[in-house]
Amino acid sequence: MTPKPAAQLVLDLGHRPAFGLDDFLVADPNREAVAWLDRWPDWPAPALALYGPAGSGKSHLAEVWRSRSRALGFRPSDLEVARVPELAHAGAVVLDPMEGAFEERALLHLYNTLAERRGHLLLVAREPPSRWPVGLADLKSRLGALPAVAVGAPDDTLLAAVMVKLFNDRQLHVEAELVRYLLLRLERSFAAIRAAVASLDQSALEQQRPVNVALAREMLGRLQGP
Repeated sequence: MTPKPAAQLVLDLGHRPAFGLDDFLVADPNREAVAWLDRWPDWPAPALALYGPAGSGKSHLAEVWRSRSRALGFRPSDLEVARVPELAHAGAVVLDPMEGAFEERALLHLYNTLAERRGHLLLVAREPPSRWPVGLADLKSRLGALPAVAVGAPDDTLLAAVMVKLFNDRQLHVEAELVRYLLLRLERSFAAIRAAVASLDQSALEQQRPVNVALAREMLGRLQGP
């Protein structure tokens, strides 16, 4: 019996995703949000809120804007009044994700300071600011007045386009049959698409096989178990 060849050793060199404007695919679920970010710095208010379900690409969009505006990225849970001057000095700040508890007076102070300096603040959350459990009246008023734009859950067209792009980024040119196969079986999120593409790439390198439906079927079978 011919011995089964050992799996090929793969050196993990890391696959760095790009976050430039050209890298973000525009489709109906995110078109309005992209248009708002393209309007910067001509926003009608010092702040803008991006909201939508998990996996909709909000953080990717926020990272595109952060890179473009040279904003500081910061976790709201770490926000303190003492840190406001440091953040406001940058002129632009991204707070992501606006989930859970945060210091309301610090956010109010940051908003006011950026407004005075004609800076900008991008808030990223699952719900619009009008639904946040804010107790501080002044902050609630400001959040209620700022523009809030929804980022919708990705549809089939967008998911397919992202999948093809991720394969192309890895110099993998796949058939439409594989894209359709995966769309029917994967969780409908960018994270699931990225994980599947990475796993298929890794498996193809280890086994020295083409990336196709047969390999995808085996991969999903391993993930799902017996």
